Amino acid sequence: MLDDIKKTLWATADKLRSNMDAAEYKHLVLGLIFVKYVSDTFAARRAELLRRFADPGDDYHLADAGLIDGELEDRDYYTEANVFWVPEAARWEALRAAAKQPDIGKRIDDALAAIETENPKLKGILDKRYGRAQLPDGKLGALVDLVSQIGFGDDPDQARDVLGQVYEYFLGQFASAEGKKGGQFYTPVSIVKTLVAVLDPHVGKVYDPCCGSSGMFVQSQKFIDTHGGKRGDVSIYGQESNPTTWRLAAMNLAIRGMDYNLGREPADSFTHDQHPDLRADFVLANPPFNISDWWHGSLEGDPRWLYGTPPQGNANYAWLQHILHHLRPTGRAGIVLANGSMSSSQNSEGDIRRAMVDADVVEVMVALPGQLFFNTQIPACLWFLTKQKSTRQGEVLFIDARKQGSMISRVQSELPDEVIDRIGATVAAWRGQPQKAGEIYAD
Repeated sequence: MLDDIKKTLWATADKLRSNMDAAEYKHLVLGLIFVKYVSDTFAARRAELLRRFADPGDDYHLADAGLIDGELEDRDYYTEANVFWVPEAARWEALRAAAKQPDIGKRIDDALAAIETENPKLKGILDKRYGRAQLPDGKLGALVDLVSQIGFGDDPDQARDVLGQVYEYFLGQFASAEGKKGGQFYTPVSIVKTLVAVLDPHVGKVYDPCCGSSGMFVQSQKFIDTHGGKRGDVSIYGQESNPTTWRLAAMNLAIRGMDYNLGREPADSFTHDQHPDLRADFVLANPPFNISDWWHGSLEGDPRWLYGTPPQGNANYAWLQHILHHLRPTGRAGIVLANGSMSSSQNSEGDIRRAMVDADVVEVMVALPGQLFFNTQIPACLWFLTKQKSTRQGEVLFIDARKQGSMISRVQSELPDEVIDRIGATVAAWRGQPQKAGEIYAD
């Protein structure tokens, strides 16, 4: 049911795009979904308050009905329930009523500015670009009408889940539409699920130093929910250098009601580390492969280069060491890198890799199928690191999953859920954790 709704919404939204570039259009669509979410949760809280004010048996009961309208506009009732305060002119129904007006773009920008002003946590996150959007006449209003269809019922948790799923689906569709550029903000879901299945995050601090649109955090929370944990069991720390992607990440987390710290600003993790003192329980990351222009003179002699100074022409081993630096002694990390990171001996990489293996910080390596990514055909692998192995000291588990992919389109493959489950169960068994029924592991 929801899958059909997502596909229908996407088809309509894509049609409204006309000739606009997908990279630009995604900010219009995702920003509107976010405003709808903020407004829906506000309206749900307002309806709940109205019921409680009228109920003689409730702590919030107001004997004088004349006070109700004033109390409904008291922001404290909303902030105490972790709901963003939305000024009257910025509420979705006001925007929907004005959808056919020629100045709807400016009205949306004004609404976003008002929401930011009233909610300091959203400062700098909402992208005010609607007034200058290069959409044909009437298309922006039609987009408002389309987004009005998202969100169901009075249950705020259900509405949040629906909006979150639509947001995530649209992120994936935009990444596909943008092709090469799409991979800069989006990691395919099956790769993230594989990282999460092996890392098994339950409680603690989760960190991603190149978080894109926050897919790693969303999948971690889904995993925790599925395994009986609760929201708030993990605290989220991220960093992203691209300002527009940083905003997408914050909106993605806020829509799901997840608390987060993405740093004070978008910034480079190597030269402007936003969480210098963080030691995380889990790190999940998909750094851009083989970056050649990452080096800065200030990084010479950096304490993060515990196993050797990374070559200035490739950041792969800078990412691995930055991540190890941010792991607590009992923490675990999963990183997506190009296959070349396993064998390259150029410019000291081989020496750093040898030092890491000798220090016994490499736990598991997984070779991935081709065609998993939107932005590159470079074969990729997963590195799993830990500072203190509780079992299997001095050993590394290698998993060859290169032939385990399944084509989902002419150009795209994914790892099916049953393969991901098998990888997770194999690693758990190798670590000495109880094996699942039907899973056999032997050296």
